[in-house]
Amino acid sequence: MKASATKICAVVMLAALAPTWTAAQEFEPIDEIVAIVDENVILRSELETSMDGIIRQIRARGERQPPRPALEKQVLDRLIMSKIQVQRAEQTGILITDQEVDQALDNVARQNNLSLAQLRQAIEKDGANFNEFREDVRNELLTTQLRDRIISSMDAVTDTEVEILLESNFFESDEYHLSQIALRTSPSAGPDEIRELEAKTREIVEALNNGMDFATAAINFSQAPDALEGGDIGWRNLNSMPRELSDTLRSLRPGEISEPMISGGSVLIVKVNDRRPRSEVIVDEFHARHIMISPSELMSPERARKLAQDLHKRIEQGENFSELAREYSDDTRSANLGGLMDWFPEDAYGETFQAVCDRLEPGQISEPFLHQNGWHILKLEGKRKTDRTREALEIEARNMIMQQRSEQELDRTFRQMRDEAYVEVMLE
Repeated sequence: MKASATKICAVVMLAALAPTWTAAQEFEPIDEIVAIVDENVILRSELETSMDGIIRQIRARGERQPPRPALEKQVLDRLIMSKIQVQRAEQTGILITDQEVDQALDNVARQNNLSLAQLRQAIEKDGANFNEFREDVRNELLTTQLRDRIISSMDAVTDTEVEILLESNFFESDEYHLSQIALRTSPSAGPDEIRELEAKTREIVEALNNGMDFATAAINFSQAPDALEGGDIGWRNLNSMPRELSDTLRSLRPGEISEPMISGGSVLIVKVNDRRPRSEVIVDEFHARHIMISPSELMSPERARKLAQDLHKRIEQGENFSELAREYSDDTRSANLGGLMDWFPEDAYGETFQAVCDRLEPGQISEPFLHQNGWHILKLEGKRKTDRTREALEIEARNMIMQQRSEQELDRTFRQMRDEAYVEVMLE
């Protein structure tokens, strides 16, 4: 609490000195403290900045803004929780380097098709401080690592839990053939744009109610890339969609159309064209032998290449592939088996390896090729198609259980952190 007392004392001292200034002197208002969180404070300016961002999001979604006092309380609660998480992350030894922050900023810039300099210009053009934005990014990385640490400490999902979920009525394995009409929203949309969006949405709903074909309406109104295809987005599994969207669509029968929904920065109207059990997951699998020659302190890259070429020539001249693999291959997992690899699915070893497999027929041997750990020679032993539907369902069910459990554990942990922290709200 010493740091907080010092900050508060400084504010009081500045306030006491203010009346001694002459009227001609210009000064900026003193930033008000709206909350104390352990040894940190939240200032009025921080709250106002966050409020502005939330209000823009509410307007972009076309929702009615709640009364300001209620919204102010919600935003302040979020800021308090963020401060607590950042402090706890730092207390538990989580560190974020400047290089990690730079990398995150580069990613943000690339996602928006901007250079880092252009990103900075865009942020400052919106009236924000780039250094404060950079600090927000650092704090986000801290809290993300804290969340990851909490989740990693949880017990793994058991096979029994997966089996129970797969046999329950809560696991939706059906697929839905969907079409959509999407109207894009902007986080910076003003009142006029929001009213225009609402009017356009009402126009679309009225047209559909009056009998306009959904595909025709999509072509006429939708702003999604699939508009010219009548809004057809194909077959989708609801488990991969946001919960609020999947819950709505699950209640619809084939041929029915949803009410307008907000999702992913767009206003969506979705039609369920059809529904079917999940299709089978059939994958190509490959069986092969290989010889791997890896560069090392004793084997230069050039010598590795030449050895691979020499071994390939010897195989062409009739020497046994398996015996050469046992003698020369640096892959310790397969060398003793004559280079024999387990059956593996398509793309298991990357694009380069897969491209070689695709060019070969069973019994054929590849030219030496460079891939990951060194030079490889591949002999394809066989190909087959395998039904992996059950495995795909098990992976999806395991992920669902983990996500639900993670949300519960994070909520419990953060509630405990909030209870243990010293928080004094000074908002009037």
